[in-house]
Amino acid sequence: MHQLTYSDIKAAVDRISGRVRPVAVARAEPGAIRAAHGDRSSGEAYEVWLALEFMQYTGSFKARGAQNFIEAHRDAGTLPDAGVTIASGGNAGLACAWAARQQGVRATVFLPATAPAVKVDKLRAYGADVRLVGREYAEALAACEEFVSATGALASHAYGHPLIAAGAGTLMEEIHQQIPGLDTVVVAVGGGGLFAGVATAARHHGIRTVAVEPENCRALNAAVEAGRLVDVPVDSVAADSLGARRTSAMALAAAQQDGVHSVLVPDDKIVRARRALWDDRRVAVEHGAATALAALTAPEAANHGSRPAPGEKIAVILCGANTDPADLVHRPTAH
Repeated sequence: MHQLTYSDIKAAVDRISGRVRPVAVARAEPGAIRAAHGDRSSGEAYEVWLALEFMQYTGSFKARGAQNFIEAHRDAGTLPDAGVTIASGGNAGLACAWAARQQGVRATVFLPATAPAVKVDKLRAYGADVRLVGREYAEALAACEEFVSATGALASHAYGHPLIAAGAGTLMEEIHQQIPGLDTVVVAVGGGGLFAGVATAARHHGIRTVAVEPENCRALNAAVEAGRLVDVPVDSVAADSLGARRTSAMALAAAQQDGVHSVLVPDDKIVRARRALWDDRRVAVEHGAATALAALTAPEAANHGSRPAPGEKIAVILCGANTDPADLVHRPTAH
């Protein structure tokens, strides 16, 4: 296993500089956050900053890792004529297709035939060759692997590759530069690529990391508890982006370092955090992005020592916004 290091993050910063959008940060009001979660306490203030990474190309942080992955292979002369390929209709597939177009590289994306038309259309808009195979993701993945064997195409990854994680970690470098004296960064965890990159960079700067997962999508938390990679069931409102059944070895290694805390939050807190962002700032994010914010006031976080302390300076990463905002804009009418 490749142990992700800070030098990997710095190399990625140099590699993708100018090719991704620098993250914007915005100060939030802790009182508004507490009230939005039904917390009426008058505790001492802490300082909260929102890292608006959902404004990144393709609508999520994934653009960073995809760009770093392709650029590194180009630099090394290991980018085949057949281009890159991935089996993913989610944020990773979109990022792979986008980065490939930026680099003038062919991208072949495999999806089950049941994939939503909107995702297929978006991938094609990025110039990808979309192949619809089978009815389940496993069938699309098998077809992608066969394509790699037959053509020599470079298989990209959603989260389990050091170049992908290092690219994601460039986000933490930008946050560190923009928020002097930062104490804590809060990040949602799915497969663990963003978390591994962020935690590696944060540790270098003496910043603690709070890794947040839904109660029923806890691949990292379960691995930390078991001391090894384990498969977990997936059942959460945020499963579309955080629903990995197993985290990566890199993520587990990062989680076992000092200064990292693993926290679980229930779905109702995630929904409430997503609603609060819309009501307070007119920001529509994925449930996965709202999961990080939910950790600030969830009682479950207090049990892990991860509730904000008085005077603490915190950055919450809002990592993606590929979501249908209809349930935010059109509320059910009360009777």
